[in-house]
Amino acid sequence: MDELTGLPEWEAGNVQLTSRARAEARGRLLEEIGQETRRGARSGLPRRLVLRGAFVGVAAAAAAGVTVALTRDGDDASTPNLTTLSAAQLLRRAADTTRADRGRLPIPRDDQYFYTRTYIERTYRNGGRRRTWTDESWMSVDGSKPSSRQEHGKVHHDPPLGAHEVPWPPTVYSELEKLPTDPDELLVLFHRNMPDSPMRDMQTFGEVCLLMQGPRVMPPGLQSAAFEVLAEIPGVRIDKDEVDVLGRHGIAVSQPGSQFGFLFARDTYAYLGTRVRGGFTTKVVNGEGRETNVYDETRSLQHIAVVDRIGRRS
Repeated sequence: MDELTGLPEWEAGNVQLTSRARAEARGRLLEEIGQETRRGARSGLPRRLVLRGAFVGVAAAAAAGVTVALTRDGDDASTPNLTTLSAAQLLRRAADTTRADRGRLPIPRDDQYFYTRTYIERTYRNGGRRRTWTDESWMSVDGSKPSSRQEHGKVHHDPPLGAHEVPWPPTVYSELEKLPTDPDELLVLFHRNMPDSPMRDMQTFGEVCLLMQGPRVMPPGLQSAAFEVLAEIPGVRIDKDEVDVLGRHGIAVSQPGSQFGFLFARDTYAYLGTRVRGGFTTKVVNGEGRETNVYDETRSLQHIAVVDRIGRRS
C-alpha cells in the first residue's frame, strides 16, 4: 500500500477534506508514519498494521479540522500562520518527506561524477543591490579524478584528493556513507570536540548547514537524519515566509545567533535550500577607514544527477 494514496480512498466514503486540510494531513501522515514505524520496530508489529494505525489517526484528525492555521496576509491567502506548528515538528516532517521520496538517485559508481546545479541570490543590505549566480559542479564520486566546481560563478578545477585527504564536510561518497543515519549517533558526531556550552547548539546548527550546502549528494537516510538532528537543537525557530531565487515560497528555519538557515516548501515540507548572512570589509573609496558590507544569500539546489563525465548534465 502506498500510504499517501490512502487519503483519497478515505475521503470517498467520509467527509471531504479541503485542499488545505489535505496538505496538512499529508504532512501529519508522514510525521506519524515515522513515529509509528520507530515504535513498531521496538514492539515487533507488522509494518502494515503500523502504517494503518498512523493513517487512521491522521485522517480522523484532518476530518475534525485539526490542521495548521492559515490566515490572510494582505491579499495573500497562502501565507501560513505557523503558530500551531513548532520548528521541531516541521523538521521532523521534512525528515519524513525526504525519507519517503521515491525519486532518490541510484547508488553511484566510484568512476562517476555528481552533477549539481545551484541558483544563488545575494542581497546587500547597504543599498539593496542584488547579484545572482548559477553554479554548476561535477564532483568525482570517489575523489580519484579531477573535479570541476563553481563558487559564485568562479570555476575551480580541483585535483584528485590525496590518499589521506578527507575534507569536512566530505564530498567523497564513501566518506558520506560512513556518517551515521541514526539521528542520535549523528548528533554525537557533530558534538565531537565541542564543549557543552550555549555555543555548541549554534555550532551544531552551522555544521548541519555546511553538510547540506556544498555540491554533494547524500546517501540514503543521511539527509533525513540531519533534519532530525536539527529538531533536537534547543531554540531552533520558524521564521517568516521567505521566497528563494526561483520564486518558491517557503518556511524558513533558523537558530538564534547562527548566520545559517534552511528553507522548506510550505505544502510538502520538501527541502528547498539554505540561506546565510555574511559580510566582508572593503576600503572606503576616496577616504580613510574601511566599510563592512553585510549581505543575505539564498542557495537553491535545483538539479542533481549521476553522470559519467564532466560536462554531462544527465
